[in-house]
Amino acid sequence: MKLLRVGTAGAERPALLDAEGTLRDLSGVVADVDGALLGDEAALGRVRAAADAGELPALDATGLRIGPPLGRIGKIVCIGLNYHDHARETGAEPPAEPVLFMKAPDTVVGPHDTVLVPRGSRKTDWEVELAVVIGRTARCLESAEEGLAHVAGYAVAHDVSEREFQIERGGTWDKGKNCETFNPLGPWLVTADEVPDPQDLSLKLWVNGELKQDGTTAEQIFPVGEVVRYLSHFMTLYPGDVINTGTPAGVALGAPEPKPFLRAGDVVELEIEGLGRQRQEFKDA
Repeated sequence: MKLLRVGTAGAERPALLDAEGTLRDLSGVVADVDGALLGDEAALGRVRAAADAGELPALDATGLRIGPPLGRIGKIVCIGLNYHDHARETGAEPPAEPVLFMKAPDTVVGPHDTVLVPRGSRKTDWEVELAVVIGRTARCLESAEEGLAHVAGYAVAHDVSEREFQIERGGTWDKGKNCETFNPLGPWLVTADEVPDPQDLSLKLWVNGELKQDGTTAEQIFPVGEVVRYLSHFMTLYPGDVINTGTPAGVALGAPEPKPFLRAGDVVELEIEGLGRQRQEFKDA
């Protein structure tokens, strides 16, 4: 299933995109697309049954905002330097264990919402990423296969980053990752049954129409199942938690000088195979 949330910011309602590309209203079946739904097999079954029976009313998508496909996100855990090609372009050694940082849930915006360049920013950068959404509580998992079994679905994430804040200002990476609007998510949450191999997905990103990133999740140093297993030994993962799994080569940080960091007026578009497409205009905060 392709689950999403539509409407004005803060008042989104649940919806489903059917196989014919028609937007369907889910508000008569479930309250929201969130961890409570993803952790409830019976509720998901009701959604599937209503969709299969053709019982869901169509929505007019004209002018309808698409919000983040997941409400009430618990936490966003991010994996840094998780692509071999990205490590090479930045001159970094591939890590022996996953590099972790956190993004606050309030960085999440819709896939086509405006992204704000922070005040004083000189090095705002782009990163297309595969987002993993947890569907079952995970503690101390023993295998990557178990890790995959705890995934509810996948989405496109844009891990916008301010590299000066992240790298040059001391402390943790978090200060360059948590600026307002720095995690566009969506358009859809695609359930795991529609993604047979998360290590075989293409990722692309364009800036002002120029292709900058053209990668594949096959380049991940730590694949999705292993990331979930690993994280479950350091924190409990709950339904509705999100994991951003890293970005392939092609970011501004890895480009030769002068590095083409983002400015107000730039337009970024990104997509992941089967998971949909985003478009954001950047403006000054």
